[in-house]
Amino acid sequence: MNCEKIKDKIDIRTVLESFNLFPVKENSKTAFYFALDREEKIPSFCVDFTKNKAFDFGTGKNYDIISIVQLIEKCSVSEALQYLKKFDYSHTTTMKNSEISQSYEIIKIQDIQNTALLQYLESRKVLEQKDFVKEIHYKLNGKLFFGIGFQNNSGGFEIRNKYSKICLGKKDVTLIKGENTPQREVCVFEGFFDFLSYCKLYKDENSDFIVLNSTAIFFKVENHLLEYDKINLFLDNDSNGKILTEKILAKYKNVEDCSQLYKDYGDINEWLNSTNKI
Repeated sequence: MNCEKIKDKIDIRTVLESFNLFPVKENSKTAFYFALDREEKIPSFCVDFTKNKAFDFGTGKNYDIISIVQLIEKCSVSEALQYLKKFDYSHTTTMKNSEISQSYEIIKIQDIQNTALLQYLESRKVLEQKDFVKEIHYKLNGKLFFGIGFQNNSGGFEIRNKYSKICLGKKDVTLIKGENTPQREVCVFEGFFDFLSYCKLYKDENSDFIVLNSTAIFFKVENHLLEYDKINLFLDNDSNGKILTEKILAKYKNVEDCSQLYKDYGDINEWLNSTNKI
């Protein structure tokens, strides 16, 4: 498949989601993301789902899915094409006229029973924490799928399995209240596998928990964090995680950067999987 066909067949949203990038605001045709190559307070990276292209208002540059991969991965065209090979073209048809919230249907929600999903949780060392997630069967663009679902505060689901990472419905954070309320302490995570890993490692009944589900929507909890006396950060050891950590350390009092516990690993789940702690 040549470059032009790849640009046509693979949904730009899917590519951005593969890098854990999600829109700050969107409508049926366009969405605004934070810039891919710099920190900013107001999102300037505009994605046109109809054209499957993007425009950065901060730099005046246009992007397609290949140049987006090049920008993020700092790689050549051939390396970007290699990265894009992992996408199943039949599953990533561009949604030209509707939002994702209008193009999917949840068929069934149940406790985790599927063998493949149980094995996936086991491979991430968080099988014992399966009560925090659900098995979601859904239809997307006319095709049936299933995955591990983690619900957010807006009723949307973060969906994960061995092969995909998407969000069904509105993107939002997830707040989980501790058993002993009200809590004066909170633990903050980027993704739900980080939260599940923490629950595997520590039996904490004295904290609330916030799963951001994307660093791009931290603004949704900025005011809420002021309610706590202590903030424990378990963010990823990548550029997004470090930038957000510095922002939180500068803005709030009594913040602990707990990523030092797994400083040689990408995140707390990777650390858990690389140790024999449990």
